Amino acid sequence: MRLLVIEDNRRLATHVAKGCRQAGFAVDLCHDLEAARAAVEAVNYDAVILDLSLPDGDGLEFLARLRRSGSDLPVLILTARDRVGDRVAGLDTGADDYLLKPFAMEEVVARLRALLRRPGQALGLQLTAGNVTFDTVAREVSVGGAPFVMSRRETDLLEILLRRQGRVVPKDSIEEKLYAFGDEVSSNSIEVAVHRLRKRLAEAGADIEVHTMRGIGYMLGAP
Repeated sequence: MRLLVIEDNRRLATHVAKGCRQAGFAVDLCHDLEAARAAVEAVNYDAVILDLSLPDGDGLEFLARLRRSGSDLPVLILTARDRVGDRVAGLDTGADDYLLKPFAMEEVVARLRALLRRPGQALGLQLTAGNVTFDTVAREVSVGGAPFVMSRRETDLLEILLRRQGRVVPKDSIEEKLYAFGDEVSSNSIEVAVHRLRKRLAEAGADIEVHTMRGIGYMLGAP
């Protein structure tokens, strides 16, 4: 899943991004509203972490514009504005959650996951295909009931395919969800990632596999 962090304090933004990446998210950073607007127009994000005091405007303006466009993108406000009126204004403008600075990174991640577990959002509690089960909260994979350790990239790719099992997932859609801006992505990065996932599933004795739909993308299904 891919997040957008909008925070002008670069040190804090880097800290938040690091914590979210360790939790299994791909993360993009924006330090002002102009860059944030361009990012949400270019990428289909799963959630946004939004500061309110930004160098070129108020984060509430960004949020209001987002909601006027009809977007239901989950937004977690992360701010130092601690008055009751500020929290009410943020929630009334369309924020899904409101967290004050200073904060614990574990709570930020927990609140994000809670937002993404809401009906219609990206995070189902458990995804299953064949004898493979993925716990999206603990980020744990089991095959035939036995725990199976996978790398973060393998886990992320498996999640993307599990969410659309039986349907073709376009290659560019996988790339968008798997990599953030600035990640090194070669012309065959997705092919390499799929090859590794296939190998790992076979090693674990999974009764599903990743099928290549040439020129289109990939699909998770029975052999």
